[in-house]
Amino acid sequence: MIVNERETEQGLLVAVCDSDVLGETFEDGEFSLTVTEAFYGGDEVDEGTVIDSLVRADVANIVGTRAVALAIEEGIVDEANVLEVGETRHAQLLRMY
Repeated sequence: MIVNERETEQGLLVAVCDSDVLGETFEDGEFSLTVTEAFYGGDEVDEGTVIDSLVRADVANIVGTRAVALAIEEGIVDEANVLEVGETRHAQLLRMY
């Protein structure tokens, strides 16, 4: 998986995607999701690093069946809030303090 972390005014923004979806566009009706290098590009990491990043995130965007499944398994994302977009899955996280 690929992780990109950046500090923003809203806190730590983490973008995670499966390696094989980077650069791809997924569509479902009028909804389109492009997994751009500019936003999702970063370091290829193991699952432990992905979990660490998501646990520390204030905001996260997660794309890919494997990445989203990991976030669900770890209790970071509720499966009821996951979108099916074409042939992949997408989840967002926003921590409110």
